[in-house]
This record gives sequence, C-alpha cells and structure tokens, in this order.
Amino acid sequence: MANPFVHVELNSTDVTKSKAFYGKLFDWKLEDIPNDAAGGTYTMISVGDGTGGGMMKSPMPGAQSMWLAYVLVDDIEAATKKAKSLGAKVMKDVTEVPDMGWLSIIVDPTGAMLGLWKAKARAK
Repeated sequence: MANPFVHVELNSTDVTKSKAFYGKLFDWKLEDIPNDAAGGTYTMISVGDGTGGGMMKSPMPGAQSMWLAYVLVDDIEAATKKAKSLGAKVMKDVTEVPDMGWLSIIVDPTGAMLGLWKAKARAK
C-alpha cells in the first residue's frame, strides 16, 4: 500500500503521567531515548504487531495533549509542497530527526493535523 500510517505520537502535557497510564492500560514496551529535539527525552512505544509510536512533551505551549499520526512519503519536500498547494497549512516545515529521517506537520483544509515522514535509508 502506498503511503501507510507508520508512526503515532503522543504530544503530552505530562509525559510521566502518560507513561504511567498507557504502561498500565496496554502491553506496550516504553523505552526512553535521549533526544534534544524532544526536550531531552523521547519515549519510543513498541507494540509488537502493528504501527508503533512515541511520546514526548508537547512542543506547543498551551496545547492540550493529543495523538498525531504520521504517513510515510517517498519525497518529504515534494509531499509537503503538494499538501500546501492543495490548501494545507504547514505547521512544521521539513525537519531532520538525526539518524532517523525527516518529518513535517501539516493541517488539512478541514483543520485536521497530520505528520509526514521520510525514513533515512538504512545501511545493509
């Protein structure tokens, strides 16, 4: 399938509380990794089968906690530009996530937020 959902991220107002809740609710493996872009720590969520995700402190001051889905794209620059040409607002332009890939965040013409993701090629 072209452009599958590949990552789901919780932008939380209280990551400690979120980790405690979801750690007890689901059988997810939560692993903290250092990440300056996420305010010091990013928590990876491994779910076994299915799409995994992560948790981080919300980067938007005053925003409530929210889940954000990411869709895989072949060309992050082109996909972000195309979304804008179709009426989306670019909330976060193409940004590199060191050693992982690139993301952008758009808001569609109806107000729904969506992340776009381009993974770095892995050496074989």
